[in-house]
Amino acid sequence: MPVNAVTTRDVRARKGGTPLVCLTAYTAPVARLLDPHVDLLLVGDSVGMVVYGLETTLAVSLDTMVAHGAAVVRSSERACVVVDLPFGTYQESPEQAFRSAARVLAESGCHAVKLEGGREMAETVAFLTARGIPVLGHVGLQPQAVHTQGGFRAQGRSQEAAEAIMADARAIADAGAFAIVVEGVVESVAAEITEEVAVPTIGIGASARCDGQILVTDDLVGLSPSSPSFVHRYAEIGGTIDDAAARYARDVRERAFPGEGNVYKARQAAGGAG
Repeated sequence: MPVNAVTTRDVRARKGGTPLVCLTAYTAPVARLLDPHVDLLLVGDSVGMVVYGLETTLAVSLDTMVAHGAAVVRSSERACVVVDLPFGTYQESPEQAFRSAARVLAESGCHAVKLEGGREMAETVAFLTARGIPVLGHVGLQPQAVHTQGGFRAQGRSQEAAEAIMADARAIADAGAFAIVVEGVVESVAAEITEEVAVPTIGIGASARCDGQILVTDDLVGLSPSSPSFVHRYAEIGGTIDDAAARYARDVRERAFPGEGNVYKARQAAGGAG
């Protein structure tokens, strides 16, 4: 690990300090571009939806997460790299979670794993952290629980729901997570969680008062056809790619590409007197 790399301890120490900057990365080129600017790169199971066109994250495999995690690790030097444990690879038991997490860390070289869930996953988080596996928690809207939560919708609107999310965050923090992603949670609830738990909160569709923020990079740069309302699109790269492809198609059809500078010439035969 490079001497200036951000560790999970560094992330935890940022509680109440300068907000943590976090983004998703799934590929080597994107990781290389983001690495100088962020504190944490998340190789999320959102790769299933963003890269593979799936409707949910549920079909993503451990093999997929290991492969994308390794690509991001190889192409980053500074950021703390965290890889999601996909659905079905950790919920059965703490022992199953350990086997999955150990494989991800060993084969990808990442610094930590992320898992979704609240009080029901506290025992697993404690089991992993006691055995040397750093865990990033995730409460609120949980994409792996999309069917039980009724779709991708904001969480914590009622008093009962808000109290449940608060209890989840407390349980995961107490179990040893070094930070917690708070997703799709009513702003006031996310702010209250941030005030109460001792570890950093990383918001996505939550509150500016969280200890950090994360977005899906494809949403950030305008590669997604549409984005949730909580996203600010800082660029529209999708339009740039569309324009480049259109100009390329035109040049090919008009035989303007390849041009003189885009082809190889035969070497001139050496001349000389016979």
